[in-house]
Amino acid sequence: MSLMAPEFRERTDHQVYWMTGQFRERDREDVYRRTIKPRVRFESRLAIVVAAMIFGMFTISDYFYVGQSAAFYALVIMRAIVVGCCLALAMAIGRWGNYSQRLWLHALPLWILATGIILIVPLRPDTLSTQMLAVIVAIMAFYLLIPNLLTVVTGASLYLSVGFLVAVVLATDVSAVVILRITLLLIMANVVGFFALLRVEYLQRKQFALLHEERGHNRQLLREMAHRRSLESQLRRLAEQDALTGLANRGHFMKRAQTLFQRSRVEGIPLSLFMLDVDHFKVINDTWGHSQGDQVLIEIAEACQQSLRPQDIIGRFGGEEFVVALPDTRLDDAKQVAARLQQAIAGLASRSDMSMLALSVTIGIADMRPGDTDLDALLKRADKALYVGKREGRDRVVVS
Repeated sequence: MSLMAPEFRERTDHQVYWMTGQFRERDREDVYRRTIKPRVRFESRLAIVVAAMIFGMFTISDYFYVGQSAAFYALVIMRAIVVGCCLALAMAIGRWGNYSQRLWLHALPLWILATGIILIVPLRPDTLSTQMLAVIVAIMAFYLLIPNLLTVVTGASLYLSVGFLVAVVLATDVSAVVILRITLLLIMANVVGFFALLRVEYLQRKQFALLHEERGHNRQLLREMAHRRSLESQLRRLAEQDALTGLANRGHFMKRAQTLFQRSRVEGIPLSLFMLDVDHFKVINDTWGHSQGDQVLIEIAEACQQSLRPQDIIGRFGGEEFVVALPDTRLDDAKQVAARLQQAIAGLASRSDMSMLALSVTIGIADMRPGDTDLDALLKRADKALYVGKREGRDRVVVS
């Protein structure tokens, strides 16, 4: 079963509407628009400011064509209004621009620029050829230079084309052939711009979807790696820990204690070890059941951990037998530790859930000697001391 979250189970077709260049899935389209919001704010603001400045610069050509006349002053006022509105909208887009929630804010500059271009026709009717070139450039700029959704750009470009064509018919005296030629040029500009932007929109969304899918796969891989590490940790814990008490099992204790033994030999520091056996444990199992016996072992393991130092090593050797390695501890100090541990275990009987038990342990202690070549010699002496204590009546600490 896949571990990938539903939001990252991406399809490979990434369906996009061929007429709008937008994702068919509304949620995916919303995510895409939110993702590109910072870039769109910056690029839209910059493009609108540049377009407004260019539009305003053509005041120079107005003076050249109409001179200092009423039409010139009307053109100056119109261009000033358009430039001022575009600059204000550019600032608003830089702060609040958002394709998802304020689409009108991105559409408005295009419509204002289109209106300004259309109004030039009745004010400068004798410069139709120049204006025609400006309209074609403006349409292509709408589609390719000013970031916007294809639906918004198409609406603004059609408004500019139809408005310009109507203004030419009403404000100029041109033949039907010229009107037809202008119409064909406008259609061609819109068709080329539309399909160019459609392809850009499709490729951008395709790239976004693939990147989104790759991130989903990466997240899945990270989750699977984390799951594998968790499993490895659990397996390691099972291999190293005793399942009942949580102490080191026999194999893991021997591995750690052997390392400790070798370090003590090399550095010449003392090492003590004692074996601990729960007295009359079979009686506990036979009288109160194995579940109570297991609980006794758990409580004794906790008492040992609380009584020992962090650097001490404790493990369950099997059944009711425990083993403890005490680094940098001489025999006399180990005997004191064992006595303290005896008292802690005996004190468990004072608890209400353990009051029916008379808990005691027998401990055999041994320390490392100069002739010891491996850990087994130390273990055998501690084990021998333990059995001496059991033969002598239990509930005692015996030093090898």
